[in-house]
Amino acid sequence: MTSPFPAGSSSNSIRDLIRHNQNQKTFRKTLETYIPRFLFLLASLSVFTTVGILIILMTETIEFFKAVPIIEFFTGTVLKPLSQTPEYGILPLVMGTLVSSGIAILVAGPIGLMAAIYLSEYASKRVRSILKPSLELLAGVPTIVYGFFAFTFVTPLLRQWIPSLEATNILSPGLVMGVMIIPMIASLSEDAMRSVPEAMREGSAALGATKLETAVKVVVPAALSGIIASFVLGISRALGETMIVAIASGSSKNFTFDITESMQTMTAYIVEVTSGDAAAGSTVYYSLYAVAMTLFATTLLMNLLAGKIARKFREVY
Repeated sequence: MTSPFPAGSSSNSIRDLIRHNQNQKTFRKTLETYIPRFLFLLASLSVFTTVGILIILMTETIEFFKAVPIIEFFTGTVLKPLSQTPEYGILPLVMGTLVSSGIAILVAGPIGLMAAIYLSEYASKRVRSILKPSLELLAGVPTIVYGFFAFTFVTPLLRQWIPSLEATNILSPGLVMGVMIIPMIASLSEDAMRSVPEAMREGSAALGATKLETAVKVVVPAALSGIIASFVLGISRALGETMIVAIASGSSKNFTFDITESMQTMTAYIVEVTSGDAAAGSTVYYSLYAVAMTLFATTLLMNLLAGKIARKFREVY
């Protein structure tokens, strides 16, 4: 090993070398002590942020329920916050959110699952390396572009077959949201299917099953936990979507099952209130937090449900 000091250096230089090494050890020991604490703070940042958001939501929601009975809020079918005689029933918003999300999952579920089966069981390595990134590009499209696409292309196209379809309706944004969440369902389901051991496919083939029978009767059931989790996460994504519904579904607070009519979702209502229609400190303003708290609780329940389903049906190979 080459010495950092020239040959024939004095005893002072040796002492300097020893002191230098001791300083290096002290510096490394200090790093080893404080770096984990710094990393812990960074890792905890998301937890602190979530707790802070939850505290604000709960505090402002309590202020809202001081003015509006909680039963009226959760059972009312009329939402007229800016009327002279305001009513604060959240059911029209819940209906709009569930209908749009339901349409989205009806579109994304079958297409995403079939795409996952093809990518996992049929596509060659080269085809998969092209198709999967191309599919995932859909997830990178800004949602405001999807909303503009739904309003200016999908709705006029649908009105050729459904003349009664209103200019703003819940059908078009639901369909486009389905396209938006296809990559999530396809990608997660494909990952779950590819984790199924090859021995199960070979065993099925040895018993005389075709490739399709193996995919449908062996691989899909074996990957069921991941597939269901991808569906639930897709629904959660649709529940929280804002821009598409804000642009293409309008702001009519209708409590209806008619998908050709304009409806409003919880996220679109939040956008409407925060755009300046309500004065800070008013009941309308606090209703924003009550709706946001409801949406937060719904999404949280969906995520917990996805985790529970994944654990229940998980197969360990």
